[in-house]
Amino acid sequence: MKNAFALLLSVPLLAASTASKPAPGWTNLLDQNLSKWRVYQSYRHQPGYKGQVPTDAQGQPVPPIGYDKNEANVFSVTMQQGTPVLRISGEVYGCVFTKQDYANYDLKLKVKWGTKKWEPRLQEPRDSGVLYNSQGEAGVDYWHSWMLAQEFQVSEVEKGNAMGDYWCIASSVADIRAARHQDTLRYTPRAAPVGMGNGGPYWCQAAASYLPAADGWTELELLNVNGQSVHLVNGHVVLALSNSGYLKDGQRQPLTHGKIQLQSEAAEVFYKDIQIRPLAALPAQYAQYFR
Repeated sequence: MKNAFALLLSVPLLAASTASKPAPGWTNLLDQNLSKWRVYQSYRHQPGYKGQVPTDAQGQPVPPIGYDKNEANVFSVTMQQGTPVLRISGEVYGCVFTKQDYANYDLKLKVKWGTKKWEPRLQEPRDSGVLYNSQGEAGVDYWHSWMLAQEFQVSEVEKGNAMGDYWCIASSVADIRAARHQDTLRYTPRAAPVGMGNGGPYWCQAAASYLPAADGWTELELLNVNGQSVHLVNGHVVLALSNSGYLKDGQRQPLTHGKIQLQSEAAEVFYKDIQIRPLAALPAQYAQYFR
């Protein structure tokens, strides 16, 4: 007997044959069966959460929902005009993450917001994220939902949030050229590098905000090579980071490869056209962001 998750994501093979093919050199990461991905779900949100693992009536830690489960149909794929579209409802914190570890690549994908929102973000902008260079077990962050990683923020453009912002996840660290704008640290290409994480800032705002296209979709691109990363939104560079790393026993270690996670974070979101290609080096036009 197939499990419920497999049944949920299964559709006739004929649909797969109609999916759009990537350009030469690119590989599609998304299909109707999520065959290149696994799932992790954390806990249902409880009022008063402050980063602690939930406990039962006897005070014992409650296990998370865990790997390869799909409670509340949080993750599903449908075919739309021959293209697989991933829906993440956001009802339970967690992620889908690639089975494969990736290093030195160009990643492209499109994102579009749904209408549903959940606690604890009913009054906050819709939120998700592309987490890259992801390593280790899920659940090591504040929300007990994700792996150690760097974050390419996916957020509604309001309240100071923007697509392409940077967040540290767990003990990750990086250097970003940034300057203070009012109370916000913002990516500024000619500014001095700021050390992110390790007791310093954990969030850096993208250089600018770009609205979705008329059809509601926003194109994201991540260039990630040898510890240097460039975040692009609708073709515009909005942030660059260098010296990607993490802390282990107080010592900085390189964080230059890993899995790719897509967050479920209290908002309905759709992803499509997820494609990746290898890069031997960053294209020359991006060298200016690291001088």
